Amino acid sequence: MSIKRKEASYPGRTRRVEHNDLVYCVMSAPSKTADMAGQTEQCLAGIDTLLAEAGSDKSKLVTATVYLSDMARKNEMNNVWVAWSDPDNPCARVCIGVTFEPRASPEELLVEIAVSAAID
Repeated sequence: MSIKRKEASYPGRTRRVEHNDLVYCVMSAPSKTADMAGQTEQCLAGIDTLLAEAGSDKSKLVTATVYLSDMARKNEMNNVWVAWSDPDNPCARVCIGVTFEPRASPEELLVEIAVSAAID
């Protein structure tokens, strides 16, 4: 069994793990001062990088879980997602409303995205 992990992003966790021709990635926005659309754009740019490092890309997404701090703002995230995603290769995606750990104002985590994708 071969599991490859990107270096730890924080103690006890990493942003990318590869196993059995799949890559698993998770990303939150580096700048928590951006709005929902901005944080989503940052997350997806980070996911693009993580996937590329593993030899994959968004056309190979299998699943995505989007965690939102406010489900009433789902459309803001979704507009960015639709513009970014590969229309010919949609993945199974779910959005979940969550309460994130409180942060110092004005920094507020609004969205976090976890994906799995095939590796060629």
